[in-house]
Amino acid sequence: QVQLVESGGGLVQAGGSLRLSCIASGSIFSINAMGWYRQAPGKQRELVAAIVSGGRTNYADSVKGRFTISRDNVKNTVYLQMNSLKPEDTAVYYCNVDAVYSGNYRRYDYWGQGTQVTVSS
Repeated sequence: QVQLVESGGGLVQAGGSLRLSCIASGSIFSINAMGWYRQAPGKQRELVAAIVSGGRTNYADSVKGRFTISRDNVKNTVYLQMNSLKPEDTAVYYCNVDAVYSGNYRRYDYWGQGTQVTVSS
């Protein structure tokens, strides 16, 4: 089993900052990509940012220049630093990890339980 535990969500005023963290633990052989998705009420889940094992990153156009994704490969942790937050960033943010399960050495997509980010105007 692989578990993802997210933290760092909350309520912040527009222009403020938050930092999300996601720790992956359990029977992990290796991790390929780690990322963050978000889902606002009535909308589909969308990719916010992702980072692969080599460090290459990918961002949604709406967050470029404001959000920064990083990872600690030793701690199996991914972070999302969110600056200059806007009300339209309000959503549930989900951690996603593309990892090889050490139980059978197959690759799976794992999801966190989600953390609420609310930005007030």
